[in-house]
Amino acid sequence: MIIFTFLLFLTSVSAFGESLPDWFLPLREAIYEQKLTSDEIQPLYNEIKNRAESLSGTDRLIMLSRCEYFMGRAYQVEEKKNEAFSHFDRGMTYARNALDLQESAPAWVMLAENLSQACTVRPASYGMANGLNGEKFSKNALKYDTKNAPAQFMIAARWVYAPTPFHNYKRGIEMMNAIQTESNMEKDDMFNVFSSIGYAYMQQKNNAQARIWFEKSLEIYPTNKYIRSLTAKL
Repeated sequence: MIIFTFLLFLTSVSAFGESLPDWFLPLREAIYEQKLTSDEIQPLYNEIKNRAESLSGTDRLIMLSRCEYFMGRAYQVEEKKNEAFSHFDRGMTYARNALDLQESAPAWVMLAENLSQACTVRPASYGMANGLNGEKFSKNALKYDTKNAPAQFMIAARWVYAPTPFHNYKRGIEMMNAIQTESNMEKDDMFNVFSSIGYAYMQQKNNAQARIWFEKSLEIYPTNKYIRSLTAKL
């Protein structure tokens, strides 16, 4: 399973300098903590989606896209591919509608993130036809916000997670490291970057470095089952 990412929007303060609203954070945390099943996350998703509906304009559409993205990830981790795709597809629709109103980094990021995840739950032909658009959309986001960490992450992730012979772990590690100094990172961004560096080192059979980065990831989300499973394999 590929590790993925998230973003920047309204103002809220925490130890990680969050810019998401406080009321949205429980949904994101539930996805990364991996303590709850998709059935248990569903009521939380419904509640937060209702809050998002109270917004207006592009704010509403971007936040609704974000809700769909996270709920899709809840189904994705359980390999419920049809349910996951349904949410990612709606997330893309919301993002496109936001872009129709006004282009912005968050709207392009949400389109890229939903598309990237959709590619993982559809046949290979879907990924072949649409996969490169994720990088294109991420580059569009950087035109509006050069320090957007999720956009930078998705561009770097190509070199870490692409199948043979398209990956380049050394380049991926370099780009992931650059994100730490060249972007505005939030809690989940840090987790995504750290775990991806660990994954790249693991693929290079450098277990000592992989363990260091996986442990840094688990300092952020100690209960994340995916990274704990990778650490156990070292």
